[in-house]
Amino acid sequence: MRLLAILPYAFFEWCENTALGTWLQQAMWGFAIIETIHIMALAVLLGTMIVVDLRLLGVGLKKLPTQELSGLLAPWFWTSLAIMIVSGACLFTGEAIKLGKSAPFAYKMLFLLTALVIHLTIHRRAIASGLDGLVLSKTAAWLSIACWLGIALAGRAIAFL
Repeated sequence: MRLLAILPYAFFEWCENTALGTWLQQAMWGFAIIETIHIMALAVLLGTMIVVDLRLLGVGLKKLPTQELSGLLAPWFWTSLAIMIVSGACLFTGEAIKLGKSAPFAYKMLFLLTALVIHLTIHRRAIASGLDGLVLSKTAAWLSIACWLGIALAGRAIAFL
Protein backbone atom coordinates (compact mmCIF):
# COMPACT_ATOMS: atom_id res chain seq x y z
CA MET A 1 0.00 0.00 0.00
CA ARG A 2 1.41 3.37 -1.05
CA LEU A 3 -0.12 6.84 -1.24
CA LEU A 4 1.31 7.34 -4.74
CA ALA A 5 -1.21 4.75 -5.88
CA ILE A 6 -4.03 6.95 -4.56
CA LEU A 7 -2.89 10.55 -5.12
CA PRO A 8 -1.29 11.96 -8.29
CA TYR A 9 2.50 12.29 -8.40
CA ALA A 10 2.11 16.02 -9.12
CA PHE A 11 0.67 16.50 -5.60
CA PHE A 12 3.83 15.13 -3.99
CA GLU A 13 6.04 17.22 -6.28
CA TRP A 14 4.02 20.33 -5.43
CA CYS A 15 4.42 19.63 -1.68
CA GLU A 16 8.17 19.38 -1.97
CA ASN A 17 8.35 22.53 -4.10
CA THR A 18 6.52 24.72 -1.59
CA ALA A 19 8.61 27.24 0.31
CA LEU A 20 8.45 25.09 3.45
CA GLY A 21 9.36 21.91 1.58
CA THR A 22 12.33 23.57 -0.09
CA TRP A 23 13.48 25.10 3.20
CA LEU A 24 13.30 21.73 4.99
CA GLN A 25 15.36 20.11 2.25
CA GLN A 26 18.04 22.79 2.47
CA ALA A 27 18.09 23.82 6.14
CA MET A 28 20.73 22.09 8.22
CA TRP A 29 18.65 21.69 11.38
CA GLY A 30 15.09 22.47 10.28
CA PHE A 31 13.94 18.90 9.70
CA ALA A 32 15.57 17.62 12.90
CA ILE A 33 14.02 20.33 15.06
CA ILE A 34 10.52 19.80 13.67
CA GLU A 35 10.89 16.02 13.93
CA THR A 36 11.93 16.37 17.58
CA ILE A 37 8.82 18.45 18.30
CA HIS A 38 6.72 15.84 16.44
CA ILE A 39 8.15 12.97 18.52
CA MET A 40 7.78 14.87 21.81
CA ALA A 41 4.11 15.56 21.00
CA LEU A 42 3.64 11.86 20.20
CA ALA A 43 5.13 10.95 23.59
CA VAL A 44 2.69 13.25 25.41
CA LEU A 45 -0.24 11.94 23.37
CA LEU A 46 0.72 8.30 23.99
CA GLY A 47 1.15 9.02 27.69
CA THR A 48 -2.31 10.53 28.03
CA MET A 49 -3.94 7.76 26.01
CA ILE A 50 -2.19 4.93 27.85
CA VAL A 51 -3.26 6.34 31.23
CA VAL A 52 -6.91 6.66 30.14
CA ASP A 53 -6.88 3.28 28.38
CA LEU A 54 -5.39 1.53 31.40
CA ARG A 55 -8.14 3.12 33.51
CA LEU A 56 -10.74 1.80 31.03
CA LEU A 57 -9.18 -1.64 31.46
CA GLY A 58 -9.65 -1.28 35.23
CA VAL A 59 -5.93 -0.91 35.94
CA GLY A 60 -4.46 1.99 37.93
CA LEU A 61 -5.87 5.23 39.32
CA LYS A 62 -8.96 3.44 40.60
CA LYS A 63 -9.89 6.28 42.98
CA LEU A 64 -10.38 8.65 40.04
CA PRO A 65 -13.41 8.12 37.77
CA THR A 66 -12.50 7.58 34.11
CA GLN A 67 -14.58 10.56 32.98
CA GLU A 68 -12.75 12.86 35.37
CA LEU A 69 -9.34 11.46 34.42
CA SER A 70 -10.13 11.81 30.73
CA GLY A 71 -11.33 15.37 31.28
CA LEU A 72 -8.12 16.29 33.07
CA LEU A 73 -5.96 14.84 30.30
CA ALA A 74 -8.08 15.99 27.33
CA PRO A 75 -6.29 19.36 26.90
CA TRP A 76 -2.94 17.53 26.80
CA PHE A 77 -4.28 15.02 24.29
CA TRP A 78 -5.82 17.57 21.91
CA THR A 79 -2.88 19.97 22.14
CA SER A 80 -0.34 17.24 21.44
CA LEU A 81 -2.49 15.90 18.60
CA ALA A 82 -2.65 19.36 17.02
CA ILE A 83 1.13 19.77 17.37
CA MET A 84 1.66 16.33 15.84
CA ILE A 85 -0.58 17.07 12.87
CA VAL A 86 1.01 20.47 12.18
CA SER A 87 4.58 19.23 12.62
CA GLY A 88 3.81 16.07 10.64
CA ALA A 89 2.41 18.10 7.75
CA CYS A 90 5.56 20.23 7.80
CA LEU A 91 7.77 17.14 7.78
CA PHE A 92 5.73 15.69 4.93
CA THR A 93 6.43 18.70 2.71
CA GLY A 94 10.17 18.12 3.11
CA GLU A 95 10.07 14.59 1.72
CA ALA A 96 6.66 14.12 0.14
CA ILE A 97 7.79 12.02 -2.83
CA LYS A 98 9.71 9.60 -0.59
CA LEU A 99 6.75 9.33 1.78
CA GLY A 100 4.34 8.83 -1.10
CA LYS A 101 6.29 5.69 -1.99
CA SER A 102 6.58 4.52 1.63
CA ALA A 103 4.32 1.69 2.77
CA PRO A 104 4.98 2.42 6.48
CA PHE A 105 3.87 6.03 5.95
CA ALA A 106 0.63 4.85 4.34
CA TYR A 107 0.04 2.51 7.28
CA LYS A 108 0.80 5.35 9.71
CA MET A 109 -1.88 7.48 8.05
CA LEU A 110 -4.31 4.54 8.10
CA PHE A 111 -3.63 3.95 11.81
CA LEU A 112 -4.08 7.68 12.49
CA LEU A 113 -7.44 7.79 10.72
CA THR A 114 -8.58 4.64 12.53
CA ALA A 115 -7.36 5.92 15.91
CA LEU A 116 -9.26 9.19 15.48
CA VAL A 117 -12.45 7.40 14.45
CA ILE A 118 -12.16 5.04 17.43
CA HIS A 119 -11.38 7.93 19.80
CA LEU A 120 -14.37 9.97 18.62
CA THR A 121 -16.82 7.04 18.70
CA ILE A 122 -16.49 3.94 20.89
CA HIS A 123 -13.69 5.32 23.07
CA ARG A 124 -15.71 8.41 23.90
CA ARG A 125 -18.81 6.26 24.55
CA ALA A 126 -16.84 3.92 26.83
CA ILE A 127 -15.53 6.85 28.87
CA ALA A 128 -18.98 8.45 29.11
CA SER A 129 -20.52 5.19 30.33
CA GLY A 130 -18.32 5.21 33.43
CA LEU A 131 -18.38 1.42 33.44
CA ASP A 132 -14.71 0.45 33.44
CA GLY A 133 -13.75 -3.15 32.83
CA LEU A 134 -16.79 -4.04 30.71
CA VAL A 135 -16.53 -5.40 27.18
CA LEU A 136 -17.10 -2.01 25.48
CA SER A 137 -14.53 -0.31 27.69
CA LYS A 138 -11.94 -3.04 27.26
CA THR A 139 -12.49 -3.21 23.50
CA ALA A 140 -12.19 0.56 23.15
CA ALA A 141 -9.04 0.60 25.28
CA TRP A 142 -7.30 -2.22 23.39
CA LEU A 143 -8.21 -0.78 19.99
CA SER A 144 -6.98 2.63 21.09
CA ILE A 145 -3.68 1.24 22.39
CA ALA A 146 -3.18 -0.81 19.21
CA CYS A 147 -3.83 2.13 16.90
CA TRP A 148 -1.71 4.72 18.73
CA LEU A 149 1.19 2.31 19.11
CA GLY A 150 0.72 1.34 15.45
CA ILE A 151 1.17 5.01 14.54
CA ALA A 152 4.41 5.19 16.53
CA LEU A 153 5.80 1.93 15.14
CA ALA A 154 4.87 2.73 11.54
CA GLY A 155 6.45 6.16 11.96
CA ARG A 156 9.63 4.54 13.21
CA ALA A 157 9.60 2.08 10.28
CA ILE A 158 9.57 4.96 7.77
CA ALA A 159 13.26 5.56 8.47
CA PHE A 160 14.18 1.95 7.73
CA LEU A 161 12.03 0.95 4.74
